[in-house]
Amino acid sequence: MHDPTPGDRGPHRRRVSLLGRLGIVAASLVLAACSSAATSSPTSPTEPPESATPTEAASEAPQLPEYPADDLTIMAPAAPGGGWDSTARAMQQAIVDAGLTTQNVEVYNVAGAGGTVGLAQFGEQEKGKPESLMVMGLVMVGAIRTNASPVDLSQVTPIASLTAEWEAIAVKADSKYQTLADLVADFKADPRSITWGGGSAGGTDHILVGLIAKAAGVDPSGINYIAHSGGGEALDAILSGAVTAGVSGVSEFADQVAAGAMRYLAISSDAPVEGIDADTIQDAGLDVVLANWRGVVAAPDLEPLERDAIVAFIERLHDSDEWQAALAANGWTDFFQAGDSFDTFLDDEVVRVEAVLKDIGLIQ
Repeated sequence: MHDPTPGDRGPHRRRVSLLGRLGIVAASLVLAACSSAATSSPTSPTEPPESATPTEAASEAPQLPEYPADDLTIMAPAAPGGGWDSTARAMQQAIVDAGLTTQNVEVYNVAGAGGTVGLAQFGEQEKGKPESLMVMGLVMVGAIRTNASPVDLSQVTPIASLTAEWEAIAVKADSKYQTLADLVADFKADPRSITWGGGSAGGTDHILVGLIAKAAGVDPSGINYIAHSGGGEALDAILSGAVTAGVSGVSEFADQVAAGAMRYLAISSDAPVEGIDADTIQDAGLDVVLANWRGVVAAPDLEPLERDAIVAFIERLHDSDEWQAALAANGWTDFFQAGDSFDTFLDDEVVRVEAVLKDIGLIQ
């Protein structure tokens, strides 16, 4: 249902030797607009300013340091087998296959408390180490507040968002609800009559129900949300009729929908998704879009050029055929935005998630 999964809290490590080349490809996907203004000295309208020659311009541009210059480590702040773990290992394998560095790459796990145990360790132990990366995502944004974490995302260096999985609202096959609009009509008439089954309290599933409530004009603090510790437990609740509707990542329900035991009512994307026979939440008249996104951050206390070198490296990873193949193989949506764009997006997500968690009544 969400990225962190229960399991051993000890570190799990794997090393891969990387051989290859270091290419330079620039790419960016801007989902949040950023602007900058440059100021120059005034010049005579009849005497245009001198232009630097290409050679001079190149010499004035800052030279990015080699990256990685040492062994690269990627923390998955969850037990093996979850979404963050699979993302970290997909990154590792794509780096290997694309030959993006001659350095070693290591993936290791630190589980606990929605990723905040790993976040605290990462922020404290990896300061100033550009070769230290950590996978994270929307779940961590909420877990920081619901777990009253002593550290937050201001104590790491944002690099890029990588993938997203859309959420789905599903019901058992014989449910009386044929559309999300039907369900929302009863939800508005009597909010407590609709039980929503999903993952942990304050996680992505819970946040989506809170957003639906707000969009429908229902007090989010009065929703009847039943949290479950794992996907199997939640599926059982839906199929047994213990809850009215289930909320989770699309892939969690895919097998049951394909088998005819469940039906999608809606997905949380902003447009139809190929291969998924479901309306969007917006089609039901609710202005709600939510992606369970995952991304990567670097250690705190880096120099600006170190941060830029990491962003450039992740851009090359994203543009590689090997990473694109990993997206397809895992059924992940490409949700790439790097550098300043991701920094702005992350700030906006923190504000949005905190507002929903307050509305739900999970934080003050």
